[in-house]
Amino acid sequence: MAQDSLVPVPPFWGSKCLDQIPARSIVPYINRNTLYKFQWGYKSQGKSLPEYQQWSRVELDPILNRLLARNDEEHILRPQAVYGYFPCQSQGNDLVIYTDTSGQKERCRFTFPRQPSGRKLSIAGFFRPSDSGEIDVVGFQLVTVGQHASDFARSLFEDDQYQDYLYWHGLNVETTEGLAEFIHKRIRSELGFGMEDARVISEMFKQRYRGSRYSFGYPACPNLGDQDKILDLLDAQRINVVMGEEGQLWPEESTSAIVVHCPEAKYFSV
Repeated sequence: MAQDSLVPVPPFWGSKCLDQIPARSIVPYINRNTLYKFQWGYKSQGKSLPEYQQWSRVELDPILNRLLARNDEEHILRPQAVYGYFPCQSQGNDLVIYTDTSGQKERCRFTFPRQPSGRKLSIAGFFRPSDSGEIDVVGFQLVTVGQHASDFARSLFEDDQYQDYLYWHGLNVETTEGLAEFIHKRIRSELGFGMEDARVISEMFKQRYRGSRYSFGYPACPNLGDQDKILDLLDAQRINVVMGEEGQLWPEESTSAIVVHCPEAKYFSV
């Protein structure tokens, strides 16, 4: 599976910190459908898709624009990211990360579950095996909108401003997800296959691009504790993200992922 495509050449090895990302650059990557329906609770209530879209443009887009305008003035959302590229190979269900491209010294490894039947997929299977003699590349990313965004939303709740709390908490969550999309797109571009992306961002939300981004806590990548290895690889202290109890990241609106370049890598259940 992993041998069917060339290994892309990363622009650098190791990690890079982006500590001053303009919030406005993330806005196109915010999934408004998820924000409006699931974070803010505005369901379609019998409206057809075109009717709901027209209604949301009139009723909900102005709310979002009001929040974004306030953010322009007060910098409530403070998007930051660390990401990078690391030499690797697979060994069975393990993905082994090396200290350098010689593949002589192991730095850490991740163990992933494998489907017991069907295609018997495992994330490890999307990378060159150690007996292939070829070093592969894996991407890791970690993003956050900062502690200040969480504190601001919490202060609204404590002041009984429940509607504004709902709006800001939802925007915090979906901006974090949009930031993850933004960084993943940057990685695909840097690895040389960004031109394979869908031309419309709404199609990108449906995974219309090459490879996949797996976040920990889902069936294919269940061990939240493994995020600690990502924080170490990416030197996460540069954006003040730490691991809390039970594998949770802090600030609350932060998310990490492993980025797989293999064209066959899509979401799957184990």
